[in-house]
Amino acid sequence: MRSIWKGSIAFGLVNVPVKVYSATEDHDIKFHQVHAKDNGRIRYKRVCEVCGEVVEYGDLARAYESDDGQMVIITDDDIATLPEERSREIEVLEFVPANEVDPMMFDRSYFLEPDSKSSKSYVLLAKTLAESDRMAIVHFTLRNKTRLAALRVKDFGKRDVMVVHTLLWPDEIRDPDFPVLDKKVEIKPAELKMAGQVVESMAEEFNPDRYRDTYQEQLQELIDAKLEGGEAFTTEEQPTELDETEDVSDLLAKLEASVKARSGEKKPPVAKVAKKTPAKKTPARKKAPRNKRPSPDPGGRCWPMLVVLPRGVSREVPPIWTNSSRAEPATGQHSGLGSLRRSFR
Repeated sequence: MRSIWKGSIAFGLVNVPVKVYSATEDHDIKFHQVHAKDNGRIRYKRVCEVCGEVVEYGDLARAYESDDGQMVIITDDDIATLPEERSREIEVLEFVPANEVDPMMFDRSYFLEPDSKSSKSYVLLAKTLAESDRMAIVHFTLRNKTRLAALRVKDFGKRDVMVVHTLLWPDEIRDPDFPVLDKKVEIKPAELKMAGQVVESMAEEFNPDRYRDTYQEQLQELIDAKLEGGEAFTTEEQPTELDETEDVSDLLAKLEASVKARSGEKKPPVAKVAKKTPAKKTPARKKAPRNKRPSPDPGGRCWPMLVVLPRGVSREVPPIWTNSSRAEPATGQHSGLGSLRRSFR
């Protein structure tokens, strides 16, 4: 794990240096959005509604809009000037009975690890909380937000670890305005007794390990079946426009990968042209240019010349006839070929 914050717990005159870690993680299977037509990945861009340009992450700013539509920019430097933002202290406000905090207020959980060579002060506070059966209500700032939290000790078998549960502020909990519950409902004693018997028949000690996320298990089985059934696919990312700030070494790697991908998906175009257009079966090849170069081939055959253009397109040059009855006297130069050579220089 990687710590997300460092500070110290202010416990009376004692400071307990700690590192903060996220205590939970999501195990849900993640999906990507793709184009149903060709399976291409969907990408989102940050587009400015004023100029229409794509905005890089480094060019984004934080703004607040008032009720009358006015906006002000709040920079990181502005945030850093706030006294609470500069504080690296988890201040203990009070100690309360462990069962008095409404679970509705619990938000997120974080582990606290000792951040010093000696963990004595950490262990002292942990044992004090465990023996008193109380939680500490603390106050600190994390990720640009003031947090109210409950600090308690959890037994993980091999060790006792202090855990911070951030709490929702009272105004963040909604009022359940359900008028239907205001109506008086009569419950018969026999009904209440029978419901109590059902509860007792299902009473157990809470053990979270006995429960499973069956939906995620079934979803994983579905994915595995599709992979084994040959329904898997891969998509090749299309080249993007070059950013002037892009690393040149990264660009070269992308170009090299593009060349390898192109060379692996089709054969050289020269081989295809040579098979599709035999010289003997094409009537147009019987018309020779005025100036020709004699061929040492005595069979009177003609051979097409293939020139690979810069963009990978092959073009067939008019054939050079070798039959002396079709060729003009040798002049040592082939004017048509020479002009062709000059045109590609």
